[in-house]
Formats: sequence, structure tokens, C-alpha cells
Amino acid sequence: MYKILIVDDEEGVVSLLKDYLELNQYETMCAYNGLEAVGKSKENPDLILLDINMPGMDGLFVCRQIRDYVDCPIIFLTARIEDADKIKGFAAGGDDYMVKPFSIDELGARVAAHIRREHRNTRQANVRYFGNLAIDYTAKTVSANGNGMDFPKKEFEILELLSMNAGQVFDKERIYELLWGYDAQGDSGVVAEHIRRIRVRLRAAGEEHHLETVWGLGYKWVG
Repeated sequence: MYKILIVDDEEGVVSLLKDYLELNQYETMCAYNGLEAVGKSKENPDLILLDINMPGMDGLFVCRQIRDYVDCPIIFLTARIEDADKIKGFAAGGDDYMVKPFSIDELGARVAAHIRREHRNTRQANVRYFGNLAIDYTAKTVSANGNGMDFPKKEFEILELLSMNAGQVFDKERIYELLWGYDAQGDSGVVAEHIRRIRVRLRAAGEEHHLETVWGLGYKWVG
């Protein structure tokens, strides 16, 4: 049974989501503020529904706090609909957006899709080496000269996509479609921000040359 953490300061919203998800055979945990959410995120949920507009520690701050050790999908619940807010959410480590008021059945479909995507691949250890850089696609880790490198979930997914298709050019729209989904509510511009952060991490390890920009076309990985 998959476990979902519901985070919202409105008790009525939490109760509605809890009842719906449990009716659909999910186990649930509930948190009503950011601090409580950070604590319960350590109990290995399979997915987190995270309200942005909470007093004190808001959802964006919570997401940034937990993203270094939480790999599961995070779906933001929010009344904010500006593109700038969506980009901030994706940059913080979110995977999807549901804008309030939303259809409970659509939310259920998105939850199922994210969990299915997350768990559909069970693979044996798969490690590839690119010079001094080693990428373990099973453990989802990266190291350079034996030293571990920290890549948040979405950055690793971009690195994984490009490196497993070395030499192939992907534009930012295609990367967004593949990793966020065709029906994601967001903007492919967030891909450029993730690419920038990946470059910073690779540059610090002396491995930036693997990630090339093909001007006017997109990005490609070089072995």
C-alpha cells in the first residue's frame, strides 16, 4: 500500500483528501503546518501533497528543506496561478501543481500517475562512467573522482535523460514533456534553470564539458 503525506493548514481540506485517498486504498499521513510536514517527510512517504499558502513555514520553504533527502514526487496544492509562482515551485523541487479549487478525481489521477511513474522501473544496478564521472541510475547517485555529488531529484532526472541518450539533442520543451508530463501546469522555462544548476555542480567537479548547449536546438550529453 502506497503512503501519501497530506500537508495543508485547512483541516477541511486535509480531511477531504484523507477520506478520498484512503477510499482508493492509499495509506495517509497528515500534517497541518510546515514544521510538522518536515518531520513527517522523514517517514518515507511515496508521494507528498503540499499546500504552498501556509502561515509561517510555507510549502516552498518546506520543499527546499526536505528535497535533499526526500526523493518521492511532490505535488503542490495552491491558489496561486501566476507562471512565476509555478517556476518557483518547480525550482524548489516540486513535480506538479494542482490549482485550488481542483477536481478531486483529477488529483487522484495525477497521484496515481506519479506513483506509477516512480515505481514502474525496478532495475539491477546500472552504472555508467563518463571519464571521471560515475552515474548510478539505480541508486540515483553521481560521483566525480570518487567524491559524491548532490543532485536534487529533478536535476538528476535531467542528467539521467541526457546521459542515457548521449549525443542526442533535447530541447527544453521535450525535456519538460518527458519529465513533468504533457499535462503538467507549468512552463518549460524551468528546465533552463535546472540546467544552469546542473552546470554549476558539474563545473565545481571539473566535469562541465559533458553537458553541451547546441545553440538554437537544445542540450546534449557528451561522454
